[in-house]
Amino acid sequence: MTEAERLEIRRRVAAGEQIRSVATAVGRTKRSVQRVLRRAGGLPPRPTVRSTLRLSIAEREEISRGLRASESFRHIAQGLGRPPSTVSREVAANGGRRRYRAYLAEDRANRRARRPRPAKLARNGPLRQAVERLLEARWSPQQIAWQLRHDHPDEPELWVSHETIYQSLFVQGRGALRAELTRCLRTGRARRRPAGRTRPSGSLSDLVLISERPAEVDDRAVPGHWEGDLLMGRLNRTAIGTLVERQTRFVLLIALPRGRSAEAVRAALAERILTLPQELRRSLTWDRGIEMAEHVRFTVETGVQVYFCDPHSPWQRGSNENTNGLLRQYFPKGTDMSVHSQAELDAVARELNGRPRQTLGWVKPSEALARLVALTG
Repeated sequence: MTEAERLEIRRRVAAGEQIRSVATAVGRTKRSVQRVLRRAGGLPPRPTVRSTLRLSIAEREEISRGLRASESFRHIAQGLGRPPSTVSREVAANGGRRRYRAYLAEDRANRRARRPRPAKLARNGPLRQAVERLLEARWSPQQIAWQLRHDHPDEPELWVSHETIYQSLFVQGRGALRAELTRCLRTGRARRRPAGRTRPSGSLSDLVLISERPAEVDDRAVPGHWEGDLLMGRLNRTAIGTLVERQTRFVLLIALPRGRSAEAVRAALAERILTLPQELRRSLTWDRGIEMAEHVRFTVETGVQVYFCDPHSPWQRGSNENTNGLLRQYFPKGTDMSVHSQAELDAVARELNGRPRQTLGWVKPSEALARLVALTG
């Protein structure tokens, strides 16, 4: 491409033409035009019109003169036609009454207004390392943000918001966090997209509906009420069982080496439930999957009443749905669940139960359950 063509591309884009029409005009591909702009560092920034909301250099000079004359903020503001709070904040941000200088305040304001700003995680090495370590442990950005404030209450330089973490991951031009760390997020991607799932066809009998559950289950006042489901694997042929205690969000994972038939699911669930203390075996809420066709026998064996959600209402077991979403970090769609042993599933459950949860006031589910067991023991 000649230098004349490059200049023509930049001139047309600066005039507001679309890249596609510019490519047609110069007889080049759209990608070639984009490459020219990228290599040249893009176009020079367009001149910006200063917002009337921002103080001008002339106004800052008036503030400086008023301060030297020992005038009040209110009197200075009246002369400028500005609110007194504007003058107060301006002076406080630039050294106070004795140290305020108009030219220095103008320079600071211009530097603060520059965009894009350097990302906080790009400037703070220790903070970035702490965030990366917790992301690699599959903590969510919200959990990381809370934990850092908890661990460093007197060091605000080691605090960061969850939104800053997301931005540093997804906007790679900011150069703060490694792009591959997005794989450590629950979804493993930068955008959310709806995803349906299929369930085995069939019908259930002798159902006890969720509307018949005791009030103590709904308000999570009493421990021992669980929500359950199957996390499906490749082609819906393999699965693992997931149980979540409603009050503490404590997670149990159950291997299904004999498949996901009603008999296999009932046997595996009963075996695991019976390992719990009696006070933690009160009820189980499930959706209408045919894998729970032997729910009556399960109740007889364990003493745990099974309640079933209304059709197409997964939100009625929201804690379990949320947990299944978290588990997709460990078992992405298409995973062969049959290769995972119970020991491996227990290790994953320990990781989940060791993460602080916002809904628990940033207490870990393992800690919340331990407190309950201690109180009832």
